[in-house]
Amino acid sequence: MRRIEKRNQMRRDFTGVYQCEACGHVQEGNGYDDTYFHHSVIPAMTCKSCGESTKSLGTDAQPWATKYPDSQVV
Repeated sequence: MRRIEKRNQMRRDFTGVYQCEACGHVQEGNGYDDTYFHHSVIPAMTCKSCGESTKSLGTDAQPWATKYPDSQVV
């Protein structure tokens, strides 16, 4: 999965729109705006339609930058 849009954000919690690289299915989900989430969790998310993930496809994830540095307390 890859994040294609961020709908809203409160501190580090956000609601985003994710798209599957395999089948193009779009789904909404919650997230946490830190480096770990962008580099590890989103690529491991499985599609509700086909069950694939970025990691299972073997493709490179292109993570977004975080709104705040990881060291900053929000």
